[in-house]
Amino acid sequence: QVQLVESGGGWVQPGGSLRLSCAASGSLFRIYTMAWYRQAPGRQRELVATISSGGGANYVDSVKGRFTISRDDAKSTAYLQMNYLKPDDTAVYYCKIFYGSGFWGQGTQVTVSS
Repeated sequence: QVQLVESGGGWVQPGGSLRLSCAASGSLFRIYTMAWYRQAPGRQRELVATISSGGGANYVDSVKGRFTISRDDAKSTAYLQMNYLKPDDTAVYYCKIFYGSGFWGQGTQVTVSS
């Protein structure tokens, strides 16, 4: 079993930045794809970005050019750098590791408002 712990959420004004972190337990982190999802109130959870074991990244159209997903395999940690944040980015952000049936973190709240 893998445990994921997210951190870095908070409140930020529109146009601001936040960096989310997702620390994983275990030593096989480097061989699995990681992803960030988000869920806003009253909406379904949506995929925001993925990063493969080789570092290839994909993004949902709404965050392209503003968000960057990355990983540090030595630290078993994935990151989501979020710039030019908008109120529509307000959500609980979750990380997921595609190991077995998949494991989720507990989520971290991101609130973008003035």
